[in-house]
Amino acid sequence: MAFQESTVPDVYQANFEPTAYLDYFKLGQNPLSDEFLHFLLKHYNATFKSGGLKGKLLIDIGSGPTIYQLLSACESFQEIIATDYTDKNRLELEKWLKKMPGAFDWSPVVKYVCQLEGSRDKWAEKEERLRRTVRQVLKCDILKERPLEPAVLPPADCLISLLCLEAACPTLGACRAALRHLRTLLQPRGHLVLSGGFETTFYMVGDKRFSALPLEEKFLLEALQETGFTIEKLEKAQQPAEGSDDRSDYTGMFFLVARRRD
Repeated sequence: MAFQESTVPDVYQANFEPTAYLDYFKLGQNPLSDEFLHFLLKHYNATFKSGGLKGKLLIDIGSGPTIYQLLSACESFQEIIATDYTDKNRLELEKWLKKMPGAFDWSPVVKYVCQLEGSRDKWAEKEERLRRTVRQVLKCDILKERPLEPAVLPPADCLISLLCLEAACPTLGACRAALRHLRTLLQPRGHLVLSGGFETTFYMVGDKRFSALPLEEKFLLEALQETGFTIEKLEKAQQPAEGSDDRSDYTGMFFLVARRRD
């Protein structure tokens, strides 16, 4: 089948297949995917471990069909709201949360996170804790001034957003606007935990090619500051030199923690 280029968000609704995307998260099958996943999971663990970020409500912006980004946070927040733009991704999330047939097997990833926390054998307890903590799965569109409408939620103590800005925003101006929209979902001095890839122009989901907005470090830091955030932590890693992955052209990874400035 010929590649189909994504140029507008509606293409995600039509062409983004969550089961194909989940191939990225099968540990041990692709060294570059494993490197990306390990980088993120280690920093999520460091951010949400005892003495780190905690609170009542965390909202995950653009969850996709994945739960790995929430495995550490579910220990530190009483309630998590997952969100995504596409119906299929939200259904795939619900499938895992409700233990429905055909749900993706996250257990290798959960075991890795539990190992980081010092208790690999408690992976089943971790899965159940996350299922209890995720209270809703909502529609989200960060290009809208009110990304979660029509839902009305209290301001969150923390937002997570992973690989969302570069996928959803067609221009750098739209990215700045999206950061302003996300800021309105946070309590004063609440935290934004943002991560993704640098300079990505495309990524593959199965045989579909999706465009991405290439984010550079200088732009990202300036845009956060301009939209009312103070950056507290920035971690970076270059794409490993050995091997190649034709499923994306990102040049590096970032993980940052910012606080809403008031």
